[in-house]
Amino acid sequence: QVQLEESGGGSVQAGGSLRLTCAASGYSFYSLCMAWFRQAPGKGREGVATVYPFTEETHYHDSIQGRFTISLDNSKNTVFLQMNRLRPEDSALYYCAAFKCVFGPPEGDWYFDLGQYHYWGQGTQVTVSS
Repeated sequence: QVQLEESGGGSVQAGGSLRLTCAASGYSFYSLCMAWFRQAPGKGREGVATVYPFTEETHYHDSIQGRFTISLDNSKNTVFLQMNRLRPEDSALYYCAAFKCVFGPPEGDWYFDLGQYHYWGQGTQVTVSS
């Protein structure tokens, strides 16, 4: 069973930075497709960034291009989300998510398809004040 645990959320002022961490366990890290999602109050859950650890292929939502970076520490089965130049509209509960992709990512636009992700962390809160 895949288990995901996030950490690193907090409160910052606009323009500041935070780094979120997601520790994965219970399955081969290289056989997972992983992502960060976020959900603000009253809004749906939206994708932020994805990574396929086996190839380190990454993908970002257009709204955060250039501000956030997803990265890996394969030795620790950990995924990071470095968030820079934060804005109040980035305030949300941030979730780490994963699904098994033993033979590689699926065809098509899988990146932020909620239906693909079977495993979720508890979330970590990010609050950005103006």
